[in-house]
Amino acid sequence: MIGKLKLAGAIVAMTIGTAANATIVTVYDGVTAGVASFDATVTGAGATVTADIWSGMTSGASINRGDYTITQNDGGSGTVTTYGSLSGQTIRIDPAGGGTNPRTDPLDYFGSGITFTFNSAVNAVGFEVGDWATCCHAPVTELFISFDGGAPILVGSATSTADGLFPSQNNPLTSVFEIFVAAFDDSGDFTQVSFWGNGIGEVLHAGGQLRYALLEQGSLPPSGVPAPAPLALMAIGLLGLTWRGRKAS
Repeated sequence: MIGKLKLAGAIVAMTIGTAANATIVTVYDGVTAGVASFDATVTGAGATVTADIWSGMTSGASINRGDYTITQNDGGSGTVTTYGSLSGQTIRIDPAGGGTNPRTDPLDYFGSGITFTFNSAVNAVGFEVGDWATCCHAPVTELFISFDGGAPILVGSATSTADGLFPSQNNPLTSVFEIFVAAFDDSGDFTQVSFWGNGIGEVLHAGGQLRYALLEQGSLPPSGVPAPAPLALMAIGLLGLTWRGRKAS
C-alpha cells in the first residue's frame, strides 16, 4: 500500500510540473496594491523579493545600481527626475517611433524605452510608472515588458484617463496617475528586462522602485488548467480504482 501511495504522488508531481511550465503573469494596479500582488506572487512561488528604491541617481547613458544597470534602448542618455508620490527617482520616457495610430507593432516604439541588465538572472520584475494614460489614448496607449529581447508582454492598456487613475500610496482617498506594473515568466532565467510604451505625445516616468526575483522554472500556478488539488484527487482516485481491481481479482 505504501508503494501505491508513493506512485500516486509521483504521477501528480509529473502532471503538475508539466502543466506549470511557461506561465506568464502580469501585474497592473495602484502602487500599494501592485507591490503587495508582486510580493505575494514571488513568495507564493517560494522565492525572495529584492527591492531597490531609486535614489542618488544622475542622468546618463548608463546608470549603475550595483546589481543591475539601466540604459536607454536607443543608446541615448536617460533623464533622471521625480514624479508625484512615487517611491523614488524616475527615468523620463517620451514614447516615440513607429508612425501613427492604430499602433500595430509594439516593437516600433521599443527604442524610446529602457533596459535593466542584471548581474544575476531574474524572471520577475516590477516597478512604478507615473504620468501615464493622461492623454494620447486614440485608440489606445499601452505598456510593454520583454525578457531577453523576447516577445513583448502587454502589462498596461488604457483607452481613457480613467484607466490610469489609482489610489495614491500616500493618500488612498486621492486618485493619481501612478501605477505598479510587473511581469513574470517562469519558463527560464533572464538577464535583461526591457520596458517601453507606445503613447505618442505623452510623457511617462518609470522607476520609483524596482522589485525583482528569480523564480524556479515551472513554479508559478499554471494558467487555464485545473488547480493542483483536483489533479491530485483525480490521480489518487484512479490509482485507488486500479488497486481495488487487482485486489478483487
